[in-house]
Amino acid sequence: MYQFINLVQEMAPYLLLGFLLAGVMHAFIPGYVYSKYLAKPNMRSVILAALFGIPLPLCSCGVLPTAMSLRREGASKGATVSFLIATPQTGVDSIIATFSLMGLPFAIIRPIAALATALFGGEMVNLTEGNKGAGKIVAKNDLPHYDNREKQCNGERKKASELFFGKIKEALHYAYIDMMGSVGKWLVIGLSVAGLITIFVPDTYFEIFKDNSLTSMLLVLCISIPMYLCATGSIPIAVALMMKGLTPGAALVLLMAGPACSMASVLVVSKVMGRRTLVVYLFSIILGAIGFGLGIDYLLPREWFISNLVANDVCCETERSLFASCCAILLCVLLVNALVFRRFRNKKECNINQNNMSSVTNINSNNKMKQTFVIDGMSCNHCRMSAEKAILSVKGVTSVSVDLNSKKAVVEGEFSLEEVCKAIEEIGFTCTVL
Repeated sequence: MYQFINLVQEMAPYLLLGFLLAGVMHAFIPGYVYSKYLAKPNMRSVILAALFGIPLPLCSCGVLPTAMSLRREGASKGATVSFLIATPQTGVDSIIATFSLMGLPFAIIRPIAALATALFGGEMVNLTEGNKGAGKIVAKNDLPHYDNREKQCNGERKKASELFFGKIKEALHYAYIDMMGSVGKWLVIGLSVAGLITIFVPDTYFEIFKDNSLTSMLLVLCISIPMYLCATGSIPIAVALMMKGLTPGAALVLLMAGPACSMASVLVVSKVMGRRTLVVYLFSIILGAIGFGLGIDYLLPREWFISNLVANDVCCETERSLFASCCAILLCVLLVNALVFRRFRNKKECNINQNNMSSVTNINSNNKMKQTFVIDGMSCNHCRMSAEKAILSVKGVTSVSVDLNSKKAVVEGEFSLEEVCKAIEEIGFTCTVL
């Protein structure tokens, strides 16, 4: 428990700042900016996709529907793979958290490694797929907007100040409710696992691999690839393992492969983009992780990577600042709200809505259809928003409400059931009509 509290206090100020920056990016950068430049199967689109993806705060499950939406809106296969590799490994929140717990060298090398691996993987897909990797160019006006906020604002001609404060409100809601609800569970799991490692794993456990870094990296790969690890939640685990003797290079392998190679990612990439692309995807991540890991262990001074760990360990013995304690309390309150109270409220609202409607197709007074769909595969708010966006892109759909807890979407309008299911399946989910 003591170790858990220390980790929370150490990370809390940086996590709060990272979530805030993520919310600002979401609110102020339109979605079409990320897709309109990624259509051609060339190195330029691969580079832009990686650069777009590195700062985005998307976890390894949330990045899947986002990437599939980019693909659907015109991004090439190479650009999509580049985005898939770079995004879950980084994010502004995880980069800042990496700096707080692991020091500046790790915070610099981590996004560089993600960028290099993404560029390699994206370009390899371009070379192996050729023109088959090209996407369909979609005009800005044709891009689906799941909430149409921009159009509403322009139509109502709101004052600039009202728009600005509205964006600020949206940024705060996304940062501390939507996003925290998406990654909060995995952050808590990561912190808890780190505490358990500290207690139960012997202090010298990984020292048996100190003369063979490659062996420890392969061991970490075998553990991290099938697991689900988010970029932020993997940090305390990596720190705890390094304190038990794991080499810095092997820790980087965990930070890279864990978030980018979850089983969900493997299945979606295989289904949507084919086995050949999947092989390139996995090969690029594994090669990049091991390559950069070996570079850290054999080319860079070990002191660069363990000095901050020692400093943090010493700091744990001293009294934390009032600011860090207040940030930790605020972070815990926000996590409880996002993971417990809000989920309970959403479940209650969902039950009320289900009691007020039939689960079968019906026709209202305006001759518009209301239909309920079951969407399997959603695990976070990013998934929910991507599903809403995909459904709203279907011709004839006038409104949609997706509930993450029940995995159900209520769709209204004059639309084809097949087209709705197709739109959902194109972003990596499965769809069933009730």
